[in-house]
Amino acid sequence: MSTELTEAQALLVLNALPNIGPITLNRLLTELGDDPRAVLAAGARQLESVRGVGPVISASITGWREHFDLAREEARMAQSGADFITTRDAAYPKLLLEINDPPIALYRKGNYAFDQPCIAIVGSRRTTLYGQATAKKLAAELARLGFCIVSGLARGIDTAAHEGALSVGGKTAAVLGCGIDIIYPPENLALYRAIEASGVILSEFPFGRRADRQTFPMRNRVVAGMCEATVVVESDVEGGAMITARFAGEMGRLLYAVPGRIDQPTSAGCHQLIRDGATLLTSVDDILSELNYLDGLRPQAIPPKEGAAPALPAGLSAEESAVLAAFAGGAILSVDALAEHTQLPSAQVSVALMMLELKRLVAKRADGAFEARS
Repeated sequence: MSTELTEAQALLVLNALPNIGPITLNRLLTELGDDPRAVLAAGARQLESVRGVGPVISASITGWREHFDLAREEARMAQSGADFITTRDAAYPKLLLEINDPPIALYRKGNYAFDQPCIAIVGSRRTTLYGQATAKKLAAELARLGFCIVSGLARGIDTAAHEGALSVGGKTAAVLGCGIDIIYPPENLALYRAIEASGVILSEFPFGRRADRQTFPMRNRVVAGMCEATVVVESDVEGGAMITARFAGEMGRLLYAVPGRIDQPTSAGCHQLIRDGATLLTSVDDILSELNYLDGLRPQAIPPKEGAAPALPAGLSAEESAVLAAFAGGAILSVDALAEHTQLPSAQVSVALMMLELKRLVAKRADGAFEARS
């Protein structure tokens, strides 16, 4: 019966079956002629002759109709506008094919074809305004140079990285740790739609699959695997960003970490990575100096927009506008520094800062200095 399926349908089934990891799936395909239909048509004895396949996995494959509704999955894909790209398709990220356990296929929303090199920017969900501003700035500068920015659509640094790329009309890819129909966190719905419209959303998990302890590390290996380099902006010593960094190192990809304050827990992971051999990153020039592309592989820069100076929010007084503009580029400034920069009396600067805080445009740090909210 499984021989009546198309090759793509058979891959869709195999990708969704429980208890089978990517390494085992790829091994099954290799052993059984690289034809997913042959895997589904094989008997239990033949399947269990493949290393790593036991009774649980063979039962999952031979009884796949009990575990997976193919017609419903295809209907969900059609309804949501998603497609299914396999390792045989030109749209599948080329670098991802080089890792030890690539997904046999990916669900995709958006049409970006990965024709430019990718760089991952990842970090903590619990982040500082400095970390968000840094991630946004790095993502914008790299996207403007033509790189596709890859991250995981999570709160914090991931969100800032995607937003930075989109802010300059660049390309960005979001790799999900859940089914492609699940938007998590829910407040990123608008960001999800913006990425889908101009970049790409990817997931190796079937529709309806909720995120768990297993799916996030699997997502992180895809993020690292499809990228030339991974940049960690802020991270505790444990967490998803550190897992992504470990994958990048094991895959032989370039790994960068942005230094931070020594008393800030969200910088501890980056400092550990630097101690362990990651390259300290202070600007995109640190990345460009290491990435030696052959002719034809260099990303094509995005032409700068005319009048590219960032627009200030409407409804600000002249003093508020002058003070807010001083924070461009992620600057962290005291009242005295702002007074010197804006040539305004300290009293006027203090009033402007109070109003900007009420409007949630700036925030006061523990050290008494101020920084703009991203």
